[in-house]
Amino acid sequence: MPRTNFQELLDAGVHFGHLARKWNPKMAPYIFDQKNGIHIIDLHKSIVKIDEAANVLKQFARSGRKVLFVATKKQAKEIVAEKAGSVNMPYVTERWPGGMLTNFPTIRKAVKKMNTIDKMIEDGTFDTLAKRERLQVTRQRAKLEKNLGSIKDLSRLPSALFVVDVQKEMNAVKEANRLNIPVIAMVDTCCDPTPIDYVIPANDDAAKSIAYIMDVLCGAIAEGLNERKLEKEKEAPEQNDAQASGKKLRARKGGKADSAKAEEAVAEQAEPVAEAPVEQAKAE
Repeated sequence: MPRTNFQELLDAGVHFGHLARKWNPKMAPYIFDQKNGIHIIDLHKSIVKIDEAANVLKQFARSGRKVLFVATKKQAKEIVAEKAGSVNMPYVTERWPGGMLTNFPTIRKAVKKMNTIDKMIEDGTFDTLAKRERLQVTRQRAKLEKNLGSIKDLSRLPSALFVVDVQKEMNAVKEANRLNIPVIAMVDTCCDPTPIDYVIPANDDAAKSIAYIMDVLCGAIAEGLNERKLEKEKEAPEQNDAQASGKKLRARKGGKADSAKAEEAVAEQAEPVAEAPVEQAKAE
């Protein structure tokens, strides 16, 4: 698993917090000092928390579960989309659709609608529509793709949520808390860490800081996926061997049963031959 490096965190600016006058007192355990009116985050604690979160995400990936990445702020959108997409994890980088978790079946219906439009385009039904209808369907498809295209493979609720900027994504955090979905988040000094299950004290405004932490976490996910793949490859030959031995055992049992039947048939045929001399002796 990728190890977090203190110097790299420092170079990425992960240690810069918010203005001291805007701080949240609940973040006090993660604050090292104050300089020029800005709080400095304790990177030693950040390292521990990043490694803890990476280990959790690795276990989720290894067990085949999905983690939903949420980041709608401008400086995080492209980074999160690229990194999460590289490990085949769903993400939301546009507006958070209200009720996405608490009203998940409705979101799935919208995704199915998008898939239906794709099928219409493939089988030629789309071309038979009037020009105005085609324009309406095209616009609807583009809107659905923008908001939900990145979660079209999410067939069930995610096992965990990763959030950049807790304040901006508060609706997502509230929905996850209501459904008891674990939340992993980059939490700045101005945020409340209480609703977060795995707090990563870090600068959530700098693109370098976000990119570094995403690299570490997605690297852990990639490791988990590779381990899962290797386990499946090992299980496949074992299953084939078990099936082959089962077939051999059934074949042996079948052979024994056939031989037993054959012996019974021979015995039945031999019985009349043995009785014939006795009947002749009686007759004489």
